[in-house]
Amino acid sequence: MKTKMVYVCQQCGYETSKWIGKCPSCGEWNTLSEELLESENEKMSKVTNHSASKPLRLQEITSDVQMRTSTGIREFDRVLGGGIVNGSLVLIGGDPGIGKSTILLQMCGNLGSGCNILYVSGEESAHQIKLRADRLKIDCGGLLIMNEIDISAVVEQVEAQKPDLVIIDSIQTMAHPEISSSVGSITQVRECANLMMRMAKTSNIPIFLVGHVNKDGAIAGPKVMEHIVDVVLYFEGERNLSYRILRTAKNRYGSTNEIGVFEMRDTGLEEVLNPSAELLSGRPTHVSGSCIGCLMEGSRPILCEVQALVSQAGFGNARRMVSGFDYNRCCMLIAVLEKRWRLKFGDYDTYLNVVGGLRMDEPASDLAVCLALASGLLDKPLKEDMIAFGEIGLAGEIRSVGNVGQRIAEAMQLGFKSCILPTKCYAQMKGHCPESFTLYPASTLGAAFKAAFAERDKT
Repeated sequence: MKTKMVYVCQQCGYETSKWIGKCPSCGEWNTLSEELLESENEKMSKVTNHSASKPLRLQEITSDVQMRTSTGIREFDRVLGGGIVNGSLVLIGGDPGIGKSTILLQMCGNLGSGCNILYVSGEESAHQIKLRADRLKIDCGGLLIMNEIDISAVVEQVEAQKPDLVIIDSIQTMAHPEISSSVGSITQVRECANLMMRMAKTSNIPIFLVGHVNKDGAIAGPKVMEHIVDVVLYFEGERNLSYRILRTAKNRYGSTNEIGVFEMRDTGLEEVLNPSAELLSGRPTHVSGSCIGCLMEGSRPILCEVQALVSQAGFGNARRMVSGFDYNRCCMLIAVLEKRWRLKFGDYDTYLNVVGGLRMDEPASDLAVCLALASGLLDKPLKEDMIAFGEIGLAGEIRSVGNVGQRIAEAMQLGFKSCILPTKCYAQMKGHCPESFTLYPASTLGAAFKAAFAERDKT
């Protein structure tokens, strides 16, 4: 059987029989590399070598709840859905230096005293891992460190050691000896991930894979790798900021809406059990352009500060800079304020920022953004102990949002005294709040402005 060479894009996995400069699928330049295409006979021979599984009747299958093992990190357990499931394959991605290896090593420190863990590193030496463990004050006898990039050697060690947990750091550094492609190529990453998936399911050992990310922020390698694994986690946050957010993109064993909040310190990643209090600490008072909004991250309400700075434009064209909020939606809200309420932003530079590195993607944050923009333009501060949430329509109306009770309960717990909310949400909460907490219903932006600035003028 003659071998066939193909050119595979290292960004998206597109295959072609001849080399071209620009990939027709993803549009990237100079990403096609030459690889050996495996014949169909070779593929079939590998498939037939594996023993076929026996089909079972539905009545024969037990419906026992999957046992979970706690990582010892509550925020990590929250994102995983309650803990580690035996036989699961978890992929963790994020920018370099954001804390992927750190949180896995901290997890090893919590689990190492009661179970055996095999930590396979293809990037760092054992001495480097030891230095990080000393810095994190991790000393456990059940942790085995292995420096290897040959995935077949890793499989042999797993079969010999029978560990309770396996960590591969990272999957892009692993290579299969029977594949001629270079380390980190699409083919190598796909086959190594497939091999780890079969190992996890057949041996019932949970395996954690660390994945690199490309310049777009997605996990590097074929998209099929994310379909193979059971859980996909992303570490978000800027390297120059202390807060890190661990977000779930896929979870076969739990919700995909939960997030974990951490703070990077010299002793490692510390859990932030009350993100709202941490994000609002150090908030300035009696300053215009600041409003407190509330967004839902899974089952957890988080209060965050939205800041808007509106200043006279020094050139002909006004600038719009947005951080932590969708730029196009911010432009839409500015257009609503200009058209419906005659607030002129055309001659002013507008800067919008969500404090703490959070990203407000929920429509319920529209009202807080509009109040911050109006406060910054008019240079009139809002009341410090007031929050606002609601979705803004193109006609300037304020639409209802969900989880109203949880948002208000979080605000009262942190000492806030009043809230501007949609009229429909007010009807749901009327009579359920104490007299010390004031609700201001608003059906339009005009009513919200009247309540916000009138409340401020009273003080």
